[in-house]
Amino acid sequence: MAKKILYCATVDYHFKAFHLPYMKGFKEQGWEVHVAAAGEMDLPFTDYKYEIPFQRSPYSLSNVAAYKELKDIMVRNNYDIIHCHTPIGGLIARLAARKPRKRGTKVIYTAHGFHFCKGAPLINWLLYYPIEKWMSHYTDCLITINQEDYQLASTRLKARHIEHVHGVGIDTNRFMPIAENKKVELKKSFGYKADDFLLFYAAEFNKNKNQEFLLRLLAAIKDSVPNAKLLFAGEGALLEGCREQAKSLGISHMVNFLGFRNDIQTIVPMCDIAVASSYREGLPVNIMEAMACGLPVVAVDNRGHRELVHNNENGWLVADNDLQFFSEKVIVLATTKALRESFGQNGRSMMLSTYSVHKVLQEINFIYAAYMKEGRELSWAIH
Repeated sequence: MAKKILYCATVDYHFKAFHLPYMKGFKEQGWEVHVAAAGEMDLPFTDYKYEIPFQRSPYSLSNVAAYKELKDIMVRNNYDIIHCHTPIGGLIARLAARKPRKRGTKVIYTAHGFHFCKGAPLINWLLYYPIEKWMSHYTDCLITINQEDYQLASTRLKARHIEHVHGVGIDTNRFMPIAENKKVELKKSFGYKADDFLLFYAAEFNKNKNQEFLLRLLAAIKDSVPNAKLLFAGEGALLEGCREQAKSLGISHMVNFLGFRNDIQTIVPMCDIAVASSYREGLPVNIMEAMACGLPVVAVDNRGHRELVHNNENGWLVADNDLQFFSEKVIVLATTKALRESFGQNGRSMMLSTYSVHKVLQEINFIYAAYMKEGRELSWAIH
């Protein structure tokens, strides 16, 4: 009988965006791969997909129904491994897995950035920390994706094993720099001029991502860098508010709201720098993709950005309220092509050496191997 792994997350897009290489690896080794998440997306490398009514709000009654349904699925299928992701998906999955775990199922949880962290609001510590501390007792392996979370988990949480991996892995063959002539062609194909200076940020429009800071940045640099264009990829509740803010700042003609995109790997390489304004990050994929494409980065200082952006090496970190310093660094990059290229090369090298999907697959492979009954590693390859 084939061994089985269940992947759980709040929404199914999480797996399409971050975990297909790992699901593919299990399929190639003869495992049954099951997915439990909200959403109707068809996922490759998936034998069974259960549409579970997870809700992001921990107070939603729908999560009670999700817990009951997920518990029944786990009992019926007798999984060898359950690997859960996202705060709500991870919480409900670990609660539902308590009985299967007593029968030998191994439960792995990847924390993509604790909501409680240094500098986080007190309410985050009061709400999320007790829950995570409690749930760590029902976790065989807690995986963290940045050093700050790893240190916090090692000292405060009680999971049987705590590991650190370098994110979800970036496909550096898909996200890579392009030649200057190709960059010019792409800019023109998207309606930009060859000498437009493109700033890029991909993120959901919500309070944490803080896009309004970047709009104020653009207003601050528009006289010094009149050819600047700010590209936002993403959707969200605060999108329309940002459109209105751009109008009130008189910079609508310099901002493009691209919406949800499936061609990020084409857009990023034609841009000149990446900017990031979020208050909290675990290990941001948008920054890693930009670095893999050879873009320098200017980012608000937080634990995830600190892991990736090193001052005067591949970009700069800026205190979250220091608009003047952020503006100065963007202007320096806009007017110094050699520095952009040097920072970009350093960032690309970091992705290749540590954060590529090949490197992260090896790290995850090592962890999975410890929980596979046959005691051997998976032989995964990226095609």
